[in-house]
Amino acid sequence: MRVAIVTNSDYNGVINRFGQLCPHPPEHRTQEQEDVVAALQQGGHETLLCEGDKRLLATLERFMPPGPQARPSGMVFNLAEGIQGEKRETHVAAMLEMAGVPYTGSSPLGIGLTNDKVITKMLLRDQGVPTPNFRVMRRGTESAADLQFPVVVKPRYEDGSLGLQLVHEHSKLKQAVEVIATQYAQDALVEEYIEGREIYVALLGNEELEVLPLVERDFGDRETRLMDWDAKFGATAAVPKICPAQIESGLETMLRDISVATFRACHCRDYARVDFRLDRSGQPFVLEMNSPPSLGMHNSYATAATSAGYSFSSLINGILNVAHIRCFGFGIR
Repeated sequence: MRVAIVTNSDYNGVINRFGQLCPHPPEHRTQEQEDVVAALQQGGHETLLCEGDKRLLATLERFMPPGPQARPSGMVFNLAEGIQGEKRETHVAAMLEMAGVPYTGSSPLGIGLTNDKVITKMLLRDQGVPTPNFRVMRRGTESAADLQFPVVVKPRYEDGSLGLQLVHEHSKLKQAVEVIATQYAQDALVEEYIEGREIYVALLGNEELEVLPLVERDFGDRETRLMDWDAKFGATAAVPKICPAQIESGLETMLRDISVATFRACHCRDYARVDFRLDRSGQPFVLEMNSPPSLGMHNSYATAATSAGYSFSSLINGILNVAHIRCFGFGIR
């Protein structure tokens, strides 16, 4: 089958430079793209790596022209994070919806809901899913009287822990919120910091969800037990992962059930990852829903899949197959 891997590694394919530019360096997921392409080629697919920009639809029409009765002749593996503007992560998915091109991952609705950390938390609370107490701030002078310090301050819409700050004192909150407003031109999410274990739960599927083995971050004796941008992508030593996480069976069942409920509440599709903190008493709190999560060969999602018996190639081709079943009603032949 023809599979176009759509990404954003070049931010120049726009008509105008207008709106908030994606703050990620465009090359930060290059290895992931190459690994996904190689995995799909191992699965026997004809691949094309292309940019999710103003030229995308013309490129796809050439690579996978419509078949009889304008039926799709291929699929997109969507790795695009967007270039600029509001809800940029939804842009490629919306273009594909409009053009009638099937693709992997969540719809513009699911991407938009999970990209907005505040809306995600509201949806979770409506479903009775535990998430840390929070406030949305633009100036930092808004009341935080009902929040317990320390608090985590982060941009409402960014991923990868961009801009994340741990604030221990109320007197430092205004400055932290101003950093978010200035650097990212958006509200700050201010939520109570949960001291404890950090657990990730990866999910694969749609009607029937496979919950992959749980992954734990091992902070060891680190003074700051937080996955900020530097801990994920910077010069500091990587925070090791433990998979499967050593968790009592009853708590593991609870985390799995909460993860499925989160997946459903946020209208996710095909694959996603739920990030948890367990407080000192073992109470779980959902921090974020990642749809889509990073698919790097050494990232948490792939780590969970490897523990479940997947090779990286079988995982990527499995995601493609799950999306194909959702789109066409049957698996790839």
